[in-house]
Amino acid sequence: MTRKELKINYEEYDNLEQLTEEDRSLLVLAMATTKNAYAPYSMFYVGAAILMDNGEIVCGSNQENAAYPSGLCAERVAMFAASSKYPNVSMNAIAITVHSDKINIDSPVSPCGSCRQVIAEYEYKQKKSIKFILRGTEGKIWIINGINSLLPFVFNADNLI
Repeated sequence: MTRKELKINYEEYDNLEQLTEEDRSLLVLAMATTKNAYAPYSMFYVGAAILMDNGEIVCGSNQENAAYPSGLCAERVAMFAASSKYPNVSMNAIAITVHSDKINIDSPVSPCGSCRQVIAEYEYKQKKSIKFILRGTEGKIWIINGINSLLPFVFNADNLI
């Protein structure tokens, strides 16, 4: 038996002012997009903003449904919209943030497993990593480069061959 260890690298910032103007603007837009979320059941409002390689920004918010599996996370709403509108343009960065009517969220929130798999597919398609800018309602901000840090044993089309 051989024991192995995985480590990830990420950057942690104390506030918006420490970010680059581009990252700060994308995160502020994601924060504003939480207001478009439809979350009457969880009261957990998520916003995502994607910076495309052509300079365009595509946003998405979570959309719940009384039949819970029928809802969709903000990340996938934004990614599917971006891919539909700009099918051959790479996604450079995604900012994700949240607020809740029930709890204070003062640490970054990362994508769920389903969103991670979708993000992995787009990275595979574009052959380029996507930068993550993650924050809760307030507090620390994390920047993570590429899905492999969030989903290290990724499943992609190479596994189907």
